[in-house]
Amino acid sequence: MANLSLTIDQITRESLRILHQKCNFISNVTKDYDDSYAKSGAKIGDTLRIRLPIQYSTGTGATMTGGADSDTVQTSTSLQVASQIHVPMRFTSAEKTTDIDDFSERHIKPAMTKMAAMIEKDCIGQAMTGTANLHQAAALGAPVYKDIMEMRKILQESLTPEDARTILLDPQCSVDLNDALKGLYNDSKSISKMFLDGMITRAQGFDFYENTLLPDYLTGTEDAGDAAYDVAAGSVLSKTLTASDNDPNTMLLTVDGGTKTVTAGQVFTIATVFDVHPESKETRGALKKFTVVSGDVGTATATSWTITPALIATGPHKNCSAAAVDGDAITFLNADTLTTFHQSLAFQKGAFAFATADLVLPPNESATRQVHDGVSMRLVENFYDGLKDRLYTRIDVLYGFKVIRPDLAVKLWHT
Repeated sequence: MANLSLTIDQITRESLRILHQKCNFISNVTKDYDDSYAKSGAKIGDTLRIRLPIQYSTGTGATMTGGADSDTVQTSTSLQVASQIHVPMRFTSAEKTTDIDDFSERHIKPAMTKMAAMIEKDCIGQAMTGTANLHQAAALGAPVYKDIMEMRKILQESLTPEDARTILLDPQCSVDLNDALKGLYNDSKSISKMFLDGMITRAQGFDFYENTLLPDYLTGTEDAGDAAYDVAAGSVLSKTLTASDNDPNTMLLTVDGGTKTVTAGQVFTIATVFDVHPESKETRGALKKFTVVSGDVGTATATSWTITPALIATGPHKNCSAAAVDGDAITFLNADTLTTFHQSLAFQKGAFAFATADLVLPPNESATRQVHDGVSMRLVENFYDGLKDRLYTRIDVLYGFKVIRPDLAVKLWHT
């Protein structure tokens, strides 16, 4: 039986439900809804503070280890709610005099599909740029099932939690891997999940999804054969976390040399800087990977890059064998002959955070806010534009996204 007239709350709740269903990236990351703005409403640029796990050093013998390494440092990172996205809608009172399923199919579903795509595109792009862990398919060709296992190995070595692991596959990667995965056994619960948008299967502890919004990566002209850049003498060779600068995820690196362009997302290693076990802090024997996030990139005279993770050579947050040395060669991992790669992404939900906050409810308008699974949405209905003599409806989400644990994600480059 049709409703006499759909309420604004019904429309908002249904919009949130569909948005959640359409986002197979956002629905699998940590979501944080900040209700502190419920009364006044948040503005673009408001900042949330996210605490990161505390790490401790250990000592041996009866005497307690002293010095700065024994201090407890609560690390944190800031997440700015900097993006407001909206969908303008126009429908009449007569169109609202229907059942929610019909109204959803004709109005809400196409609007939320578009909004989901724009949010996912933005957040996935930030995730790919901020992920330093990298596995490259053999000869940067088509991926095989072993590549999935190599990505799993990288996460295992980072002591990534076993639960809530996801892989987003580029469509071509999905085609190449489908034959290898389609015969794997799935229990009835897993089979039922495959009917969700983009869900492919579950294997090796991962939920597999196909996502068409994974960006191709176009490298700079600097490649693995040039090795023209090196660490500058004036650079921070190892970051020390302090109360005022306690973010272990980013650091400014100053470099010398280089005549070719470097792009955000380019992965590199630093000579003499090796990866370490997250707890024992023993050297693994492989150079640690970093990625260029932003800074003086995209030009042929780059001298200053923001990189992730920070290079931390001492203390409980130590993530590499030693501080960098002036003149250490910087080597990029992209091959000499290819400049464009497809990308896929494996991650545990704690790698990334997506946060929303309540937008202000305009006075003298029919408006509502609803929250579902950590996502806050506002709908303003039938507000009047006196300049154009029109009635409008709009749906808004104010959100922010941040890479908070880059060690819990790994990207795959392939053709």
